[in-house]
Amino acid sequence: MMEKIDSFKVDHTKLKRGIYISRVDGDITTYDIRAKIPNSNDYLDIKATHTIEHLFATFFRNSEIKDDVIYFGPMGCRTGFYLLIRNAEHKKVIELINNALQFTVDFEGDIPGVSEVECGNYLEHDLNKAKQICKELIPIYINYTEDMIYY
Repeated sequence: MMEKIDSFKVDHTKLKRGIYISRVDGDITTYDIRAKIPNSNDYLDIKATHTIEHLFATFFRNSEIKDDVIYFGPMGCRTGFYLLIRNAEHKKVIELINNALQFTVDFEGDIPGVSEVECGNYLEHDLNKAKQICKELIPIYINYTEDMIYY
């Protein structure tokens, strides 16, 4: 029998929208950026999720911690995103998550990486819904502190 992985050991009936530390592997911290309450029948729109992925990845890979960004992408359950950072300073990461939300809300123009050459599903984006989701999360995440990010 296979061992149960850590993310399946988290009680999803107690999770709310928020920023959590999912796991720490050596110098890499995985953040659980929970945008929806699990199993609430309210899930992230797939096109908006794809747009958020492109904008957040671009934001983080151009931020002051760009050399420590490992990955940003959606959860399969469509309730949030994972952000993997090397040598994470939690306070700085929380600040940058909030800045990325505002960056997305304020974004105008062409979504980065949206062409047939750059993206495997370049037609599936929705900037307006992405902005709406991020706008809803700002008041939830803005007051997050380091002591709030543990499950």
